[in-house]
Amino acid sequence: MWWKFFQAVRRGEHKLAPTTWLTAVAAVIYTLSPVDLIPELLLGPLGFIDDLGLWGVVVMLATREKNEWEARLSQQASYVDVTPR
Repeated sequence: MWWKFFQAVRRGEHKLAPTTWLTAVAAVIYTLSPVDLIPELLLGPLGFIDDLGLWGVVVMLATREKNEWEARLSQQASYVDVTPR
């Protein structure tokens, strides 16, 4: 169902909240930037904890958006138009 959700976002059928977009962009920039709260060079694998925490927030927000989209989709599917054409 994730693929259909991403396609709905891409086609504009579902608008993501600005906080979701901002968090996702911030996560990409933070992950790729050389400035880090817990540097990987000094602490090795422990340095990825802050990156994983930020990506956990992104996943949580994306899951919330997907659940809202699925709820709206199920409401639309239960509506039946019985007017004659």
